[in-house]
Amino acid sequence: MKYMRLTKQQLEELHQEFINFLATQSITADEWQDIKTNRPQVAEDEIDVFSDLVWEGVLTKVEYLENISEKQMHLFHLTEKEMKLLSVKVMNPEIDLTTSLGFSWFKKNWQSDFVEYLAASKAYSEDKNLDKFKLIQQGAVITKGELYQWFDKLIEV
Repeated sequence: MKYMRLTKQQLEELHQEFINFLATQSITADEWQDIKTNRPQVAEDEIDVFSDLVWEGVLTKVEYLENISEKQMHLFHLTEKEMKLLSVKVMNPEIDLTTSLGFSWFKKNWQSDFVEYLAASKAYSEDKNLDKFKLIQQGAVITKGELYQWFDKLIEV
């Protein structure tokens, strides 16, 4: 398995897509029930293959990721050739960016001496999607990129 197995909830939400996936392998509903009952390892393998296909499709389309913690924001723009990072660090000990109060403080004080910025970029490894997946495993979430774009305009990186 290249990525990570989809959760039970994710699989339930992708039920029709999974049925279509099984159909592409000429596996009928009755055959699937038989596989689950009599050859559970084959069923597990099929779910793993389907999970990797879903992840591959999602990761290919991802353009922006965000990883926001109490004191830092890591905003990624995943371009065709490289990963661009805008990093924000808040050094006010009373501020927690994960709260609405803390984020409101940041929006008003983004130019203060309590806020540091860093911009960087990095080329992908041989496997672009795996690089993206590793960021997700480290806590990044897929976004539409509004926050990255706002910063990009502000600090003109």
